[in-house]
Amino acid sequence: MADVTTDADRKVSRRKVLLGAGAALAAQPMAQLTAAAAAFDWTPVAPAQAGFAPDIEARLDQLISDKRAWGLHGVVVARARRLVLERYFDGSDNARGRPLGHVAFGADTLHDLRSVTKGIVGLLYGIALAAGKVPTPEAPLFSAFPEYSELAATAGRDRLTIHHVLTMTMGTDWDETSLPYSDPRNSEIAMDRAPDRYRFVLERPVVAAPGRHWHYNGGATALLGRIIAKGTGKPLADFAREALFDPIGIGPTEWFNGNDGEPIAASGLRMTPRDLARIGQLMLDGGTWGGRGILPAAWLDRCVTPIVSVDETRRYGYQWYVGDFAFGAQLGWRLSRLERWWGGFGEGGQRLFVVPDLTLVVAITAGNYLMPDQWVPSTRVMREVVLASLK
Repeated sequence: MADVTTDADRKVSRRKVLLGAGAALAAQPMAQLTAAAAAFDWTPVAPAQAGFAPDIEARLDQLISDKRAWGLHGVVVARARRLVLERYFDGSDNARGRPLGHVAFGADTLHDLRSVTKGIVGLLYGIALAAGKVPTPEAPLFSAFPEYSELAATAGRDRLTIHHVLTMTMGTDWDETSLPYSDPRNSEIAMDRAPDRYRFVLERPVVAAPGRHWHYNGGATALLGRIIAKGTGKPLADFAREALFDPIGIGPTEWFNGNDGEPIAASGLRMTPRDLARIGQLMLDGGTWGGRGILPAAWLDRCVTPIVSVDETRRYGYQWYVGDFAFGAQLGWRLSRLERWWGGFGEGGQRLFVVPDLTLVVAITAGNYLMPDQWVPSTRVMREVVLASLK
């Protein structure tokens, strides 16, 4: 079973945190940042004060009662920095396969984010880039991995750039979708079991032209995590705590390591739904927190600008999904409202939705692991509870 790195296990530097503001860096004392982060907390309000129907919570209860949503562990809805709805449930859970038994979830209960972790790694890459610690997206991929240079000149790998990694358009042989994560042939599971996970990813044959098509690939995020760690000289979890989590007031987290001691960058992070919502709020605020730049706005734009199509309804930027929700009154063949969202998706039903024009953040955790219909409950919460309750 994988090890886990907790905040209690690491000594976090309290000297300075690197902050990105555009292409420039501004270093601020940690004490100032901690004070700014602590000054913010979600302000609970009545739904009507945030532009929602007063029965939003009753709608959630009805959805569950009708068995149209199942396996939910937590739902946090915030609008314009105000907490509109926060509900937690009881249920069976596990931490990357390690049984936790029956859990009474609450505001302080950590939860697997699974692949929502990928989006957070994407943000961390931008912070490291602003600090001059990692290569630009246009750089050749193997310039960041000279120790594997013998792989670079074969089978078209010389065309790979970090941009292809960020967008999951590497064009390499990788199967993480047709096989369940319980199957050792699943490429992510095989990577986790390989003696050298990075060699495993980098030596995959190129089967399509890089940049042409999106193909889900947790190995790509593993490469990003390794580049960040190499460039910053810090374990990925330590850099995340110093450069992102502490500055925006995120509480305790856990980050699983594989059996090789390497962090599981693609899916190993655990945090509370409230703190996941803080990530969404940072994105809504253009990468600033308490008036200070944490994440370069230009990088945020790249993360949520559609670059490649995932399917008929979703596109992909830099480790983030982008799409549109249609809702509202029926007007002929269409609905009256269409809103762009940014999102992080995790196995089992983990979700972070950011709807920028509505200043809306929704964090959902669930325990529907390995279920083929695991996407249904979180989608219905968004459509039939959150968006349907907007006035």
